[in-house]
Amino acid sequence: MAVLNKIRQRSVFLIIIIALALFSFVLADVIRNGGMGSQSSQNVIATVNGKEIAREEFARNVEAFERNMGGNMSTTQAVNRVWDQKLREVIIEQELEKLGIRAGEGQVTNLVRTQMAGNPNFMNEAGMFDENRLREYVANLRETSPQAYEQWQNFTSNLANTARINTYYNMVSAGVGATLLEGEQAYRMMNDNINMKFVQLPYSSIPDSEVEVTKSDIKNYIEEHPARFETEASRNIQYVIFEENASEEDKNEARESLTALRNQRVEYNAAIGANDTLPGFDSTNDYAEFVANNSDLPFEDRFKFRNDFTGPNAENIFNLEEGETFGPYEENGYWKLSKVIETKNIPDSVQASHILISYEGTQLGAGSGRTKAEAEALADSLAGVVRNNNDKFAELASEYSADTSNKEEGGDLGYFTPGMMIPEFEEFAFNNSTGEVGVVETQFGYHVISIEDQTETARAVKVATLAREIDASEKTMNDLFNEVTKFEIASSEGDFAEVAKADNYDVKTVRDVKALDENIPGAGAQRRVIQWAFEDEAEVGDVRRFDTNNGYIVAQLTSKSKKGLMSVEEASSIVTPILRKEKKAEVIKGRLKGNTLQEIANNHGESVQTADAVNLENPTLAGAGEEPEVVGAVFAMEPGKVSQPIAGEKGVYVVELVSRFEAPAMDSYKGYAQQESMARRAQASMRVFEALKKKADIEDNRAKFY
Repeated sequence: MAVLNKIRQRSVFLIIIIALALFSFVLADVIRNGGMGSQSSQNVIATVNGKEIAREEFARNVEAFERNMGGNMSTTQAVNRVWDQKLREVIIEQELEKLGIRAGEGQVTNLVRTQMAGNPNFMNEAGMFDENRLREYVANLRETSPQAYEQWQNFTSNLANTARINTYYNMVSAGVGATLLEGEQAYRMMNDNINMKFVQLPYSSIPDSEVEVTKSDIKNYIEEHPARFETEASRNIQYVIFEENASEEDKNEARESLTALRNQRVEYNAAIGANDTLPGFDSTNDYAEFVANNSDLPFEDRFKFRNDFTGPNAENIFNLEEGETFGPYEENGYWKLSKVIETKNIPDSVQASHILISYEGTQLGAGSGRTKAEAEALADSLAGVVRNNNDKFAELASEYSADTSNKEEGGDLGYFTPGMMIPEFEEFAFNNSTGEVGVVETQFGYHVISIEDQTETARAVKVATLAREIDASEKTMNDLFNEVTKFEIASSEGDFAEVAKADNYDVKTVRDVKALDENIPGAGAQRRVIQWAFEDEAEVGDVRRFDTNNGYIVAQLTSKSKKGLMSVEEASSIVTPILRKEKKAEVIKGRLKGNTLQEIANNHGESVQTADAVNLENPTLAGAGEEPEVVGAVFAMEPGKVSQPIAGEKGVYVVELVSRFEAPAMDSYKGYAQQESMARRAQASMRVFEALKKKADIEDNRAKFY
């Protein structure tokens, strides 16, 4: 009782302590997530020039897009497609609002007229679109169907937005063009040409070891060309893959369980309350049922020719006599037993025609008004007509067949091989002779079949295959989990690569992973690993285990790079070849000997080459490739002159201009100016969005949610 009294006396104090603890917990969460506005950030997928894109709406759009794609696209791909669409929509809408662009009633009406041009409800007696009929229709919707009227308003609203966007792009296109002078320049670039001689001193003539590209050189180059080296935030990781593979013990167990199915066995049968003797694979009379009940692969109820069998055991299986069994053998992750249960000589292929008579209740019979008995009677009647006169088959197929895919071809199905048709149809086609006409019932109705042709017969076999998948056992999976856990702990406490090396694990390294990447080279789609690498809490050196479809990945974050300019290390592979070429060019220029092309060629072990009819539109030198810098420089020279050394793409060039051809002047360059205008306008309509996007202030949070 004394204890209870003390608790009551201190209850207020305890409440205060608990409240402070809860407050500190909430405050810590607020600080960790970036302040009191963090709840808002959890509901915003992105902000574009201050406009928020709601997470829920974006998620609905992604789900709808994935449904429309029918599962042929990953979630990350769908997110990126929806993002591109949403970003374009928001940025263009903001631009339209800023410019005050509105859609006029006439523009919307013209778009409605285009959309409804073929609708007979809005045509007058002359077959022309009638606005008055459209107005009557809309007024009637407003009075009789508010929901349909709302849908109409949404439709016209979308058309109005389309009109605004068209206006904007028309304005952009109108401001882009080419002058007559630019038309003349285009004409000259295509038609003026030169003939020249040159000596190429290739960069490859200087060993890489003779020129040094330092980190300072690379750093200076990056600073001089910052636009070329802007980069997103990135991460470097290293990882080890652990796969859940079956052990030798698992393989042996799967083989033994498969082999045991060959013999009959005794099992308790609850239906009869006693033990029951069940047949084995060697003695069963119903292979389809036995395979269905005991195999990890389905029964194939069809005949196969030799070329239908693949793999190293194909010959052994096909050559079995009826009743013989091959196996067990391992193939594609299964242990298998294959038994030839029937052999037959049948045609390789059959050409047949059919007339499908469907009835109510079959897939193609809805609305036919025909009963099953009536369908059977009609099929028998048509078969009788065809037997008397096969020439009438095509006419009857066109009139009566429910199979619209070939009725216009007289019911001709062309040639087909075993396994292509449903079993009842196939049995008739392959077990009867050319010219035979019969009626076969299938799930689609009654087929009047005429066998038109059969190829040569060959041996075919029907095989029952019993398969047992080779899976990792629970013990194997537990052992792997323990192994992975030990490595995760050891690599977290020590050097990741050294720990992996000690255990003979293969460490893979990945550089420059971006926040919205989905695939990791060597590991495939591993979105969760990339998300972890970009979490705020993830630190360089952290190690984490991840589940995969077939095991685990243990990954370590080795480097974090913020958005901005590439580091010297990151840019090295890009900049080093550029600077190496520049330095080699200086070395070659310094060693150049000779006053004429021939002297230079002789002194450096090269030859004098020629290039004729070279123009600025296609600045290609025969034997040297595309060299725009060199060709541009030569166009400014006088005939007979030899150039100073020119650094090109493939080497240093010394050039002599032999002759220049100037195309005759035209009375007007309007045609060329128009061509240039059209090309520029086509590019402008595509590039305007990229320009607006580059200018926009975009905060992209997709990587936090997907």
